[in-house]
Amino acid sequence: MLNAAIIGLGRWGQNLVNSIHGRSDKIRIVMGVLRHPENARDYAKTKGFALVDSLDKALADPAVEAIILATPHMVHAEQIIACARAGKPVFTEKPFTLTSESAQAALRACNDAKVTLAVGYNWRFQPALQTIKQMLADGRLGKLLHMEGNFNGPSVFRVDKDHWRQNREEGPGGGMTGRGVHVLDAMLYLAGKIETVHAQSHRIALDYGTDDTTSMLFKFHSGATAYLGTVIATAESWRLQVCGSRGWAEVGDVQHLTTWQLRTCFFDPANPYLHPQPQTISFPDTSTERAELENFADAVIEKRPLAIAGGDEQHNVAVLEAILESAAKGATVSLTK
Repeated sequence: MLNAAIIGLGRWGQNLVNSIHGRSDKIRIVMGVLRHPENARDYAKTKGFALVDSLDKALADPAVEAIILATPHMVHAEQIIACARAGKPVFTEKPFTLTSESAQAALRACNDAKVTLAVGYNWRFQPALQTIKQMLADGRLGKLLHMEGNFNGPSVFRVDKDHWRQNREEGPGGGMTGRGVHVLDAMLYLAGKIETVHAQSHRIALDYGTDDTTSMLFKFHSGATAYLGTVIATAESWRLQVCGSRGWAEVGDVQHLTTWQLRTCFFDPANPYLHPQPQTISFPDTSTERAELENFADAVIEKRPLAIAGGDEQHNVAVLEAILESAAKGATVSLTK
């Protein structure tokens, strides 16, 4: 059993706690950290863990064996480096960091200290997405040609003008940091690294805050292409469709913190004029948040790395930078320069 402290007990921090509390035999929360402990005292009491008001106190406590970060994006890098220097493995919520420079520094610190670093891309633990990857690997979908994804919702209407999520530095690229990075990571999981990006990003719905309408075109090193859009001033929806040379696979709904269903459709090469009906595949219920935290715990116990230099976590940050550069310049940006 890995004893962890969680930094940040807002909505998502509590969701992470709830996913493992009384449900996992691999990882548990023994401490919570937030600047104003009184704001979560009742919650922490019901879960049976102590509260402190600084990361330093958690890092100094020998009973804390690992750290979970559910904190604003801009502080991830410095907090990861602090954890590494204290010899504490660390799981951070996405996005990993907001710049390639800070991502590299965080990865280097964890590598030097030989501590495990994980980034919370829980979609990779969805059985439906894993099945799509297998369908590409075994040829059922044929050659990967193109992907289309979106992740939308009324995010800008859920927080007030002074909330950190309305800060354009905390949320560059509009919905990319809160939503779009999940779809982007799923695309990297399926298709590998991205070669070029062309993006546009605008604030249309409100006269303050971050952008609310962002869209991108990607080309992968494999030759496949993709479209990604995220609109955070509309109703909830998300979708990812993967088109191969033998058929397509699609996931999507309104809720995303559930076990997804998978829709597939294949054509008959002997009669391409037929229009087969899609088939739906269902999977046993799973908690992707618990799965990602238990995967982190396994890696810590086994003393093996998860996020590494040159890996998808670092590439995801580089792609975000390219999106911002492309949107600012109105031009295609290459990631191979």
